[in-house]
Amino acid sequence: MTTVPAKSRIKVALVEDSEVVRMGLKALLQTDPHLQIVGEAGSVAAGVELCTRLRPEVLLLDLRLPDGTGFEACRQVLKILPDTRVLILTSAVSDALVDEAIRSGAHGYLLKEIDGRGLIQAIRDVAAGKSILDPAVTARVMQIVKAGGTGRDALGTLSPQERRVLALIAEGCTNKEVGVKLNLSEKTVKNYLSTVFEKLHVSRRAEAAVIYAQEGRRDSGGIG
Repeated sequence: MTTVPAKSRIKVALVEDSEVVRMGLKALLQTDPHLQIVGEAGSVAAGVELCTRLRPEVLLLDLRLPDGTGFEACRQVLKILPDTRVLILTSAVSDALVDEAIRSGAHGYLLKEIDGRGLIQAIRDVAAGKSILDPAVTARVMQIVKAGGTGRDALGTLSPQERRVLALIAEGCTNKEVGVKLNLSEKTVKNYLSTVFEKLHVSRRAEAAVIYAQEGRRDSGGIG
């Protein structure tokens, strides 16, 4: 197995109420030398305490917890640690759950049917700044955002620079990273995003990113 320096490993925390599932996840993730499991918990309270203390780069989070929901844990963790990336791993999916995940600030939503290799890659991708959605979840997000009248017609109203900004957001870039790539100030990027959200009739980065990924990438003409 390849030896990866400890400081280069992605620090991952697990919050899942089933001890058996936690053991399985831990055994699986430990097979990847780039990942380091720094801690595990089985409740919202314990998960928030764990993350506050260990400051993981990625939090792998279940939705059903004995003292609340994963959404509550997600909000609390991101309020304390805004740079932590939250990846929801659950067996449940519905429009309401997906919408709530977006509202809570989660960076990814995967179903437990995913295979081991896919999960490991998803964790590495989320840590790198990408947003990860299970294909079934992507379809539901599209239904949610299209209910607001968004889609290719709305993308057509964006200026070339707005599309460049959106393309980078869809890749998982932060406002600061977008600014560096496009030689813009962080404030200017934020202003562009406000306009993009207004034109697409959305209020969240994940919604805008999914619209671009589904409707705009094939028509982007090399933008980004």
